[in-house]
Amino acid sequence: MEKALLVSIQIKTDKHHWRIEDISSELEELAVSSGVQVIENVICICDKATANYLIGKGKLEEISVIASEDAVDTIIFSHDLSGTQQRNLEEALGRKTIDRTQLILDIFSRRAKSPEGKMQVELALLQYLLPRLAGKGIMLSRLGGGIGTRGPGETKLEVDRRQVRKRISKLKDDLEAFRSHRLTTRKKRKGNNLPLVVLVGYTSSGKSTLLNRLTDAAQTTSENLFTTLDPLSKSLQMPNGQNIIFSDTVGFLHELPHHLIDAFKATLEEVRDADLLIHVLDVADQRIHQHNQSVQSVLDDLGLKDKPVLVALNKIDLIPDRSWLEVCKNNFPNSILLSAKTGENTKALIDSIENYFSSLMLSLKIIIPHGRMELVDFFYRQAKVDKIDYLQRGISISLRISRELFSKINKDKEIKIIY
Repeated sequence: MEKALLVSIQIKTDKHHWRIEDISSELEELAVSSGVQVIENVICICDKATANYLIGKGKLEEISVIASEDAVDTIIFSHDLSGTQQRNLEEALGRKTIDRTQLILDIFSRRAKSPEGKMQVELALLQYLLPRLAGKGIMLSRLGGGIGTRGPGETKLEVDRRQVRKRISKLKDDLEAFRSHRLTTRKKRKGNNLPLVVLVGYTSSGKSTLLNRLTDAAQTTSENLFTTLDPLSKSLQMPNGQNIIFSDTVGFLHELPHHLIDAFKATLEEVRDADLLIHVLDVADQRIHQHNQSVQSVLDDLGLKDKPVLVALNKIDLIPDRSWLEVCKNNFPNSILLSAKTGENTKALIDSIENYFSSLMLSLKIIIPHGRMELVDFFYRQAKVDKIDYLQRGISISLRISRELFSKINKDKEIKIIY
């Protein structure tokens, strides 16, 4: 197993909302998720970043001593490194040096399973490496050799910017084809008037576990970060008979690298198209407020701050003090305490989702001709039928439908709307 020394950095001149202890803790979680053995986590608080090494020479010497004594293979910095800083650090420390973004890309490379997921990760990796190809320290030629250097697909390229740009262009074209296919699927879903509920949240908050609990999706779950990269959608029939599509998404992260946001834009379009978001928060994590802010920041970047949201305060099975849970609930408006693992209170979430969509529906009574029997089946599938009577003048149906469906049937001259 590869040995890694972590360097958790906080620069006083940077705008940041996280304590150095939280930065350090998350970096260690990321490193463990990548499969390395963490030897030590060095805390480094700097007045300002230096152009050559990011950190001061005194701290650089301390890191060098620890790395030599413990025979460290890789040094991982929590702060993004410029190409120059990375090359200088590798030369000074005599060891492979990577930053947080490369570490995240490494985890994504391990997790991606579908062809689209692999292409998204490769695109993010190449976009990250492209400006760092000059010099011998940065490694497109050594991809595949360990943490921070993995890459799916055709990544063993020579250090040639033209080749890399050509590959990036090809990946973008291929991902656009996947996007077009997904767009067709979304249009079909909209045509069937099926509402879409999308689960969002910080990585490892329990989104996949909740999807499994609600829909028997059999999505892979783990305590490691970023277990799920490929989105999965499943249908669920609500207690009132309405069918709703639930979709999982890639987990968000504090200061999620923009390369990943760009590469996963097609996947994140599912979030834009959602009728309702379920924001899953890990109530047992002391960083819950920081996680909430991070997710809100990503949603704002995607232009989704006005989307309707229900907050699922997950993992209450890990909190014995229920009085504290109620205090926590009061801090998050429109929230529900639950445990996706045990199923406790998930019915309350389903009821809230059902109530939300019911509030958007119109109650109608209509008359359809006997010769339009296909509409009876249609309304049973696309609406909530409360009562049906077969009369001499036609078929009387009392039902609740979405406003979108109402606009469609209102154009049908053979359907008589009573109220």
